[in-house]
Amino acid sequence: MLSAEVLCYGSDEPLPERTTLSAGPLSLVFEQGDLRYIKLGANEILRRVYIAVRDRNWRTVSPVISNLRMQVASDSFHITYDAHALQGDIDFFWKGTISGDPSGTIRLAMDGVARSTFLRNRIGFCILHPMGCAGNECRIEHVDGSVESSDFPVHIAPQAKVDGKVQPVQPFAEMQALSHQVLPGLWAEVRFEGDIFETEDQRNWTDASYKTYGTPLRLPFPAEVKQGTKTAQVVTLSLHGELPQIGPKQQEGALTLVLDDHPSGPLPRIGLGVASHGETLSSTELERLRLLNLSHLRVDLDLSNPMHETALRRATAEARALGAELEIALVLSDAASEELEALSVLLQQVKPAVWSWLIFHHAQKSTGAKWVAVAREVLTRYDAEAKIASGTNAFFASLNRGRPPVEVVDLVTYSLNPQVHASDNASLVETLQAQADTVESARQFSGGRPVMVSPITLKMRFNPNATGAEPMPGPGELPSPVDVRQMSLFGAGWTAGSLKYLSESGVYSATYYETSGWRGVMETKRGSPLPERFLSLPGSVFPLYHVLADVLEFAGGEVVRTTALDTLRVDGLAVCKDGKMRVLIANMTGESQDVTVVGVNGPVWVRHLNTITAEEAMLSPEVFRTRRGDRKEASEGQLSLCLLPWAVARLDFDSTGESQ
Repeated sequence: MLSAEVLCYGSDEPLPERTTLSAGPLSLVFEQGDLRYIKLGANEILRRVYIAVRDRNWRTVSPVISNLRMQVASDSFHITYDAHALQGDIDFFWKGTISGDPSGTIRLAMDGVARSTFLRNRIGFCILHPMGCAGNECRIEHVDGSVESSDFPVHIAPQAKVDGKVQPVQPFAEMQALSHQVLPGLWAEVRFEGDIFETEDQRNWTDASYKTYGTPLRLPFPAEVKQGTKTAQVVTLSLHGELPQIGPKQQEGALTLVLDDHPSGPLPRIGLGVASHGETLSSTELERLRLLNLSHLRVDLDLSNPMHETALRRATAEARALGAELEIALVLSDAASEELEALSVLLQQVKPAVWSWLIFHHAQKSTGAKWVAVAREVLTRYDAEAKIASGTNAFFASLNRGRPPVEVVDLVTYSLNPQVHASDNASLVETLQAQADTVESARQFSGGRPVMVSPITLKMRFNPNATGAEPMPGPGELPSPVDVRQMSLFGAGWTAGSLKYLSESGVYSATYYETSGWRGVMETKRGSPLPERFLSLPGSVFPLYHVLADVLEFAGGEVVRTTALDTLRVDGLAVCKDGKMRVLIANMTGESQDVTVVGVNGPVWVRHLNTITAEEAMLSPEVFRTRRGDRKEASEGQLSLCLLPWAVARLDFDSTGESQ
């Protein structure tokens, strides 16, 4: 038996405590030294303000908070705390002070000291403006006192290299203050002290924000911080102009999810990656994977590694057993011509069914036209119909900085994960909407080529920006690409959200996770290699398996857009085919949520995947998938539901009101 916490988010550790605060007309949330969701009424001014300590490989060192003291009034607050960031050779301590007054001014200060000598890429405040600011007017006060008018980027800012130089060009740079218009006649100013600040478009990594941070990237990094070095910074948020009348706060009512009247486009091709554990799939695993109706399996072949032949043979056998095609990601070296000719011989022996080739090069984050052309010449001799894709095997940022050679590709590709900058539950949920922005922005330079996202994972598979060797996991530590939430209800809800935003954006193809193992959709028969850390059930499927199965029962169908009142609390995905409609609704929070679905017809069958049903769904997926759920009757096109924490509900109905 698994605890409710493990079922919800994969760990028995309690989630951080949140405190709701007010600073005059502003509402906000305090959590673990950070401020989140600073709002004026319904208008979100800042998404988050926090202090980041990032090592030489851009890994964030999580601080331990102690000596927390809070004085809270109805319209003001004063908070002090100690924070200690200790990881590897990094030992950094700071005292934090946060205050908010009745005028709506919020001040955050840090006074820190290095207790060891170490290399860092960044230390200091990060301020996140929500991506809802896209297109909004802003004013930049530079460190020389000059003021510049600008706008937050609509399409994701490329941060492209200039004249071959390494440093990216940020949307806003050399700042000591950044102001933006919240409402007509009302501006919010964020003022910085203690460093030079600049802003990057974090949607490049699917963070739903524009991040302003200290120490500009034009300065060399990693930089040495000597023991005893002191760091002091201050961030002040203030309002300027005419404040609107903010009435008494109303109790939040039921959330709504509204379905469009008509489909918006086809459901994309959806596949999985071959399991990285290297083991042969069991007959039970194959049978459960066949039920997913996958379009393809992805396999990665490093042609300079002699093990690529074994990997191709294994992937070909698994794809045949599943009735799927292969998506083959080739990593080439400078000896690409010889490597590809040798692969051509192997292909004639193995004869895999290939739907697409993804072309990458060891030395390039975004693959140049030369290597794609070399690959196309050889690969089309094997199968002229298979599509040639290229772009990046890393983040969208790499594609955006090094635009793809669209003249020689059929598809443009990049990978996606939600944990480049933050790893808490709320931050991962926030990334979902930004996935659609990456697809839309990719279309601006894809030359009309379809966009594919491959693979989509909960954590980074590798670190393309490391400036030094990545440390190996210590005894009892999970490998860096493994996330305990893979086996949880959170993972199911996050997957539903990802499918929603990528499908609604019109992405052509999406490849998720792996077939089995702790990075997959199900556990192996043997179970977790670290059962004390990754608390899966041997031989079980993960809740996200059922989300994929529910969607892929409509493979070849269409997507129906949904609009949620508060996507950070409840969101949903709708698909239709042959007159039937299916809606998945995910509770993205740790509290029960009431939601009203608008656009529902007649009798509806509702099945819940939650802490009550999850273990049966995991251990006996075949039985769980036969359960239609409860029959409910929609009233005037609406249906009200209560979702338990992190639950996913499935609704089945059709446009004529006939029960299914």
